[in-house]
Amino acid sequence: MKTYSPKAKDIERKWWVIDATDKTLGRIATQVANLLMGKHKPIYAPHIDTGDYVVVINAAKVKVTGKKTEQKTYYRYSGYPGGLKSQKLEELFRKDPSRAVELAVKRMLPHNSLGRTMFKKLKVYPGTEHPHHAQIREKREEQ
Repeated sequence: MKTYSPKAKDIERKWWVIDATDKTLGRIATQVANLLMGKHKPIYAPHIDTGDYVVVINAAKVKVTGKKTEQKTYYRYSGYPGGLKSQKLEELFRKDPSRAVELAVKRMLPHNSLGRTMFKKLKVYPGTEHPHHAQIREKREEQ
């Protein structure tokens, strides 16, 4: 028996809507990352993007456990001396609440060109309004 490898024509992409209201940030990010990678499909292959599109709404209402809002720090480095910038999760939520969900999901995806194409299929909105009503047929329910 030969090993099956999915072809581009075999991949069917769906659109999923996930409501992040009162859900934990890490659990939402894990669920979204699995949908983006396509691990929920029987044709999943780690070297091919078989994932679906995901729309996360109400990202501003996501919950974080413990003292992470005061203690968790996000870093970015420009590459120049003195170019290390840090930002607390609390500041990040105040500035752009959807960015916290994006960063959590992005860091769960593969760190290569495949992960970058998977990340482009993620749409995060702080409120309930989003412009993807025409594409969406299904809503993702919590298990």
